[in-house]
Amino acid sequence: MKLGVCNEMFEGWPIGKVFGFAAELGYDGVEIAPFTLAERASDVSVAQRTDIARQARNAGVEIVGLHWLLVSPKDLYINHPDDAIRLKTRDYLLELIDLCGDLGGKTMVLGSPKQRSIVEGQTYDATWTRTVDAFRSCLDRAARRSVTLCLEQLTPKETNFITTVAEAAKMVDEINHPNFRLILDVKAMLSLDWPVPDTIRLYGSKAAHVHANEADGNGPGTGPTDFAPIFQALDDVAFRGCVSVEVFDFKPGPEKIARDSLAYLKKSRQRSERKP
Repeated sequence: MKLGVCNEMFEGWPIGKVFGFAAELGYDGVEIAPFTLAERASDVSVAQRTDIARQARNAGVEIVGLHWLLVSPKDLYINHPDDAIRLKTRDYLLELIDLCGDLGGKTMVLGSPKQRSIVEGQTYDATWTRTVDAFRSCLDRAARRSVTLCLEQLTPKETNFITTVAEAAKMVDEINHPNFRLILDVKAMLSLDWPVPDTIRLYGSKAAHVHANEADGNGPGTGPTDFAPIFQALDDVAFRGCVSVEVFDFKPGPEKIARDSLAYLKKSRQRSERKP
């Protein structure tokens, strides 16, 4: 199990500086939001991709993968009833898979609430079918690039589609492909009427990635959530992916957020390992 940090909170930092700071603190990897590199994946040249991967290696951190996939460019929508919009989004997801592979990343987090909600006038079942078809059409490319697409349950405040881990797990089971798995987000799981460790024990075998945060979107350790039982549950399901810090309130500053989050996660990990 590795510990990572998402890069979007380091607003304005060159990516190499993010890698160096994360390594200095003791993180294993950095997870990248593509919009922090360029408006669209194709704007990142082959030479730039090679250089970004080199900077990560030189710093001593992994590029975990990508998240916040469909923030830019505009007008993307993975399950839109308009074929042109949906296929454009599918094609862009393929571009992102290539970007992730070129950077050496292994996971891509499929969250994007504003680009997946059920369109007014559409049914849940039709939206589900279009979503399954879109993701399936990307998985041959993902397999060739050794990239795993990770479907994220989000809260009902964010989207009206796939708001429980059970729904996300159902789609993973239906697609039934080794490069399509779950990402378990602590903030999102806290919105469910079920303890987070129990959710992990139930569905964690399908997960390839975890986001660590509090219910309010702040960093782990800033709220009441005890992460030691979460680490215990991840151990129980033999999770071997990355637990990556993702926050939504950047006001404390990236240095403080990254430093405090890592210290708390390491202490929680140690407490989980001491439990008989």
